[in-house]
Amino acid sequence: MTSLTRRDLLALASAMGAGLAWGSAHASPSRMAWSEDRTAFPEGVASGDPTHNSVILWTRRPCPEVCSLTLEVAHDHDFNEVVATSVVEARPDADWTCRVLVGGLRPGREYWYRFTDETGKGSRIGRTLTAPRANDRRPVRFAFVSCQNIHQGAQNAYRRMIFEDESAQPEDRLGFVLHLGDFIYEIVWYPEDRPQGMYDRVLRSSFRYPEGRKIEDFHVPASLADYRAVYRDYLHDPDLQDARARWPFVCIWDNHEFSWRGFQSIEKFGDELVWAQTRKVFANQAWFEYQPARVVQPSNTSVDRFNAPSVVDTRISQFDDDGLGQEANNLAATESLRAYRTLRWGANLDLIITDNHSYRSADPTDDPRAASLADRAFRYFTPEDAMQILDGGRAYNDGAPPDAIHFGATTVPNFRKDQPPQTILGRTQKAWFLNELKTSSARWKIWGNSKGILDLRADLQNLPEDYPVRWPGAGYACMGGGDWSSAFIERAQIYDFVRDSRISGFAVASGDRHSFWAGLAGKALPPASFEPVGVAFITGSVSAPGLVEVLEHRVNASDPARALYLFDTPEGPQAAANMAYRRGVRACLTYARTGDLTAARAETNPDNAPHLSFVDMAGHGYATLTLTHDFIESEFVCVPRPLARSGSLDGGPIRYRVRHRASWWRPRERPELEQQVLEGDPWTST
Repeated sequence: MTSLTRRDLLALASAMGAGLAWGSAHASPSRMAWSEDRTAFPEGVASGDPTHNSVILWTRRPCPEVCSLTLEVAHDHDFNEVVATSVVEARPDADWTCRVLVGGLRPGREYWYRFTDETGKGSRIGRTLTAPRANDRRPVRFAFVSCQNIHQGAQNAYRRMIFEDESAQPEDRLGFVLHLGDFIYEIVWYPEDRPQGMYDRVLRSSFRYPEGRKIEDFHVPASLADYRAVYRDYLHDPDLQDARARWPFVCIWDNHEFSWRGFQSIEKFGDELVWAQTRKVFANQAWFEYQPARVVQPSNTSVDRFNAPSVVDTRISQFDDDGLGQEANNLAATESLRAYRTLRWGANLDLIITDNHSYRSADPTDDPRAASLADRAFRYFTPEDAMQILDGGRAYNDGAPPDAIHFGATTVPNFRKDQPPQTILGRTQKAWFLNELKTSSARWKIWGNSKGILDLRADLQNLPEDYPVRWPGAGYACMGGGDWSSAFIERAQIYDFVRDSRISGFAVASGDRHSFWAGLAGKALPPASFEPVGVAFITGSVSAPGLVEVLEHRVNASDPARALYLFDTPEGPQAAANMAYRRGVRACLTYARTGDLTAARAETNPDNAPHLSFVDMAGHGYATLTLTHDFIESEFVCVPRPLARSGSLDGGPIRYRVRHRASWWRPRERPELEQQVLEGDPWTST
């Protein structure tokens, strides 16, 4: 990796909207009269997107007007060896947030930093790390997380992560935390609007949007002030704030940073599309102000603030062949912040991060015309063949799509017959992504991907003849759409590119599903040929409710399909869906009838999920990835359902700890995952 000069860093800081500080080779004791006052810096400190010689540092210091701050960066916690200082400003037009790009640092080492205002009030002390040089073959270890909802759960996963990292040997500690989105949830239920709570969760938050819009019984942002307010509220969570102070975060947004069912600059509530170019810009600006990330504003000439384009909410009526709305305000809003990027960490890692919402086409399974492709008895399943037809559009079946889609006795006109295939990445980003994969010199190419990518399906066509309800379809059933498991064509294009370009060491780290998954990355499952080109891991949610919790409240005891979702045990309902996805419905029903795991596993349908090694639809916590020259290893750390904050320093008990490892494979070789249960009992997940 080429070392950036001070001039290079200044240009980069300008493009990112950040101030600049420069490290010195000569350390000296601090001269600041710093006195920690966390009330003056209520959102704490953070660092992000480190390289081998630079990192972005962040804080917020609210004050009546512009506030001058002195940043110090040191080799030691006591600031006896200060290597960089800079005077920066916290300004009201950036909500008093402050971003500083610090260059001239040493590779692969720990640093400490703090901010001090003109009165001597100081921020808490933060810790950060720089990446090793690009030819440094030391192992890489990082955590990946997603989906934290502070209004509905506790962030015990972060407390556990901190405890374990502090207890580890220096060489075994995390280098950074990859946050795969849903850092905030913009959709907020106020306790008075939902006194029954949310599933198992009691709604206690006093948060209220300054303006906000109420839709049904929830509230969403209406203004820049609203988006800023929800970030501030989240950063008052003590465990999240402690995590940001301990490690550099590498962040990408998912959907909730803008809008629950949104894409590009479009919101969707019910069946109605809402043109929301102004709110997309508000969402991007707040994300930019509160996340210290190495992202680019294409039109920015300022070094210290977001350059918001002037847009109006305008109907989008023309879409190109990639589903991108060509209306000028939509293009300006989606391009106001470019978040896809690559992070290099030594010789073993290129982390290639994509934005899965700003450029994607509409989700065809979310079209109201697709609603008939469901059966009330199997409300959480959709026929796989129908999803493939909807995804492919005019490209399905080598350009010969059917005129209609059949599901049992139901026939639905193929409304996608003349439309282009679905895309999640969009044309420009996809070309960039494939080029990053092809040109990477790292041992491992990790796709940092906010959306789940492993197929989730069950062989409902194999239900016994005497089962109370019959699956109307002739083939497999999938659960929903909206992520990579229903983007069959684009995912196949990527995996074919990996194969044909002879790319080795390809792996995917994902989030969003509120569940833990481990498996092999292949473009198709039986009856098609299963040819994996890499490995994939999905982390459970930090605190947002998962599917099993939803099912416990929505699938009652008399539901004839209940045994496919939940096992009723003396300890309460447990996740039957794990076994249905992993081993098929016959194994699931055998266990429900006998309680015998050995007998259930003997009924496994090997064609249902040859890609899966692990699935837990009830999993909360975090995952880690360790990369060496010889292997990739992921560890799932699952915590109990986080209904309340743990009072213990370790974040409370662990449900289980499971490790999956794959040795490095050559191009066109099939990777193999080995599984080891280290702690606890994952039960039906393996």
